Amino acid sequence: MDNPDAVKHETVMDTGAEQLGKTYAQALLSAAEKAGKIDLVVDQLVQLVDTVLAENPQLAAAFASPRIEVEEKCSVIDKLFGESLDPLLVTFLKVMAGRERLGFLGAVSSGAIARYDEMAGRVLAKVTSAVALDDASRSSITQTLEKALGKTVRLEESVDESLLGGLVIRVGDTVFDSSVANQLDVAGKRLRSGFSSKLVEHFDQMTAN
Repeated sequence: MDNPDAVKHETVMDTGAEQLGKTYAQALLSAAEKAGKIDLVVDQLVQLVDTVLAENPQLAAAFASPRIEVEEKCSVIDKLFGESLDPLLVTFLKVMAGRERLGFLGAVSSGAIARYDEMAGRVLAKVTSAVALDDASRSSITQTLEKALGKTVRLEESVDESLLGGLVIRVGDTVFDSSVANQLDVAGKRLRSGFSSKLVEHFDQMTAN
């Protein structure tokens, strides 16, 4: 049986992590903007979280562990990233280490991306499709959203085969949901060239409504 208190605690922690991430992200982006290197710093932060830490869970665990001394964490930061990351980002990582906040780097990265998009006048559209989008469908979806929203759109893509030909797009609190399972023989047509164009066709129809 699920423990409702555990669920409540997890939600509070998630909310706290998100807010902390936004706070640190704002500080980092402000410093990077003043230094004229915001594009570089955001890109390196995202790569650090999505590639380096994601592919090295032991390193991520060490960063998050309160049992490892701050000095040791800073030494690891210097050894691993001293020459590959911008000095501003290296200093930022050490500040987070000193405050025992390295375990929240994922939240900081998410906050930085959101703030970066906001500063650039972009909006994030999370696209989930039954198969990976090809260039044509990706371009069409982006153009359709930009026309509807009047803003530049950045796509975040994921694949969920259980959609059975569906296409789900979330922009903020708005969800565009379309399923073409009844119109397509999914098993036979998923890998055909016409599949992506069919998805786009249905997406165009639902955004026009």
